[in-house]
Amino acid sequence: MERPAPTAGLRHVALFVEDLEACERFYVELLGMRVEWRPDPDNVYLSSGGDNLALHRLPPGASPAGVQRLDHIGFALRSPEEVDAWHHFLRGRGVRIKAAPRTHRDGARSFYCWDPAGTTVQLIYHPPLLASSG
Repeated sequence: MERPAPTAGLRHVALFVEDLEACERFYVELLGMRVEWRPDPDNVYLSSGGDNLALHRLPPGASPAGVQRLDHIGFALRSPEEVDAWHHFLRGRGVRIKAAPRTHRDGARSFYCWDPAGTTVQLIYHPPLLASSG
């Protein structure tokens, strides 16, 4: 059997979070995402346009530690200068920074911070990401 055509890309990530409201504020008020759908008080779906981030409230009594491990999620930026501007903005809003901006050997530039649930978030300028977004 032949492999089907390649996928259209990774456009959806779903996260369990303990404080749904704090995480929604982080992604909407700070990163500029918009609420796409709120099916109930325990779930919200956010978007920047061509993507979808689902936040699901961790069920009471459930442990956030499970068998699945996520290293980080990333948001694409349009220029290296935007990386520094976002770092300055988020640091000024009290967001915990994990790693300061740096330029990688391939010319990409990024930094890492944490959302209120402790998920590592990378803001990155990486030209191939922009080329594939159409």
